[in-house]
Amino acid sequence: MTSTITPHINRIATATPANDVHQAFISFAREMITDPRARRVFDRMAERSGVSHRFSTFVPAPADPEALDTERFYRRGHFPGTSARMGIYEREATALAAAAVERLQPGPITHLVVASCTGFTAPGLDQRLIDRLHLGNHIQRTLVGFMGCYATVPALRLAYQAVRSDPAARVLVVSLEMCTLHLQETPDLETVLSFLIFGDGAAAALVTAEPHGIAIDGFHATTLPDTQDLITWRIGDQGFDMHLSGKVPAAISGALRAEADRNDGEGILAGRSPADIALWAVHAGGRTVLDAVEQGLRLPPDALDTSRAVLNDVGNVSSATIGFVLERMLAGTETGPGLALAFGPGLCAETFHFTRV
Repeated sequence: MTSTITPHINRIATATPANDVHQAFISFAREMITDPRARRVFDRMAERSGVSHRFSTFVPAPADPEALDTERFYRRGHFPGTSARMGIYEREATALAAAAVERLQPGPITHLVVASCTGFTAPGLDQRLIDRLHLGNHIQRTLVGFMGCYATVPALRLAYQAVRSDPAARVLVVSLEMCTLHLQETPDLETVLSFLIFGDGAAAALVTAEPHGIAIDGFHATTLPDTQDLITWRIGDQGFDMHLSGKVPAAISGALRAEADRNDGEGILAGRSPADIALWAVHAGGRTVLDAVEQGLRLPPDALDTSRAVLNDVGNVSSATIGFVLERMLAGTETGPGLALAFGPGLCAETFHFTRV
């Protein structure tokens, strides 16, 4: 028998660290670029990034020409190894994730799903959250690790399946990323630009069968062919190495244009026209990524305003970003059908349809 339960995202809350590091990073990073022409490109891209603020657990040190932060964790010529970065993750991640959960006030929960790709520790962030917030010793836990920017969608899919299996389930979904732990010291322009948009943040969502908030209508995942090398995320000796190719926007735009032209029940749009979708919860992966989605689906200029506002206000916080977008949609007054869309390593698109009720 097919379940008739419709899981809902009842509430979402987010949190960022206190320190706005965006301008400090720009000043520090441009000095790593030794080629004058590349530095001019960096300055132009920083101005056009669509980002005004990004937050970090590190306190910026604008008066210190040799270090980015007051702890001198990032000191020119002496960037830390992966072990030291994971020590910061273990020290700080639980508090940031807990701040989002405490804002959410989920009440009793039966399941906890945690998504994170910027750190590893055992006991994991899931167990540490349970201990810190006294959530209970019998909660069913799942950790979604190292999936990148789209990880919240699979995490919500697990919550969706839990609620459809048991209407009494109350699932807490937490996405936590500390992207600023992985800054690399390099003169390579493409690498430095990839860190121009990333910040730290956490999002927490409560998913239940209670019919209020955002009704989840179903999930769809697809991998774009011949794109595996466009976004990569590997563990290196000095943190995690991000590669974000400049070819990503064109690949996304082309794939979405093909989806819109085909538009059958098996595609991202599930047979709907873009005009039928009132709310677009698109992962704010960067200005050019949002432009690519807009162009590929032939959306009106204001369709991605919420995503662009999140990009401006907090940057790309990897898997947590979609939570920041949905939080703003829940706080607004517009209702109707929506599509959540996020891209990440693969190159994969993870999506779900929803209705703001």
